[in-house]
Amino acid sequence: MSGSIAPRPIAWVSTVDAEGNANLAPFSFFNVASVDPPVLAFAPLLDGQSRSKDTINNLRAVGECVVHIGGEALIEALNATSATLAPGEDEFVHAGLEKATLGDLCVPRIAAAPIAFGCRLYEIIDFGERPRAGRLVLAKVVAIHADPAVWDGRHVDIETLRPVGRLAGADYCRTSDLFALERPA
Repeated sequence: MSGSIAPRPIAWVSTVDAEGNANLAPFSFFNVASVDPPVLAFAPLLDGQSRSKDTINNLRAVGECVVHIGGEALIEALNATSATLAPGEDEFVHAGLEKATLGDLCVPRIAAAPIAFGCRLYEIIDFGERPRAGRLVLAKVVAIHADPAVWDGRHVDIETLRPVGRLAGADYCRTSDLFALERPA
C-alpha cells in the first residue's frame, strides 16, 4: 500500500512527555483533514512488537504537538530523527536541531523549519493492537509559524519551501517538476 500511495507528504512531529522531555519523529501517513476548523491528520503505526510510538504516548499524556514541513534543506536531520531512540532521549539533540517556542504551547518547534503548525489533540483513533496497526491522530491547529521566505501572506512559495515526499523503502521525491491544470467550472 505505502509503495503505491505516493508520494506522501511528511509530518515532522514534535511532542513532549509528562516530564517535559522533547520527542521528534517523521510520519508519512499525513494530510489535511479539515480547513474549518483547521485539523491535520497523521498516523503513527505500532512497532513490530505492537508498542506505541513515543509520539502517541506523549500526545495521550500532554495533548499538544507541532507538525513541521521541513523541506529539502532539512532532509538529513529529518532522517536522523527517524532513528529508534530510548523514551525520553531528545531527537532535537540527536539531529543537531535548535528548539524555538510556538504560541503558548509547551511543545517546542524546530527553529529552522520554515513551516510549523502548533496543535492541540482533537482525537486519536486506534485501529487495533496488532503489529503495524495505525493510530490516526487528528490535531487541531491553534498556532502557525511561517518563515517570510516561504510565505508572502497569501501563498506558500513551493520553490523556496522545497518540500519532499515519501515513497517506499529508502526512497523520497522532490517537488521540482510541477505543472498546473485549471479546475473546471
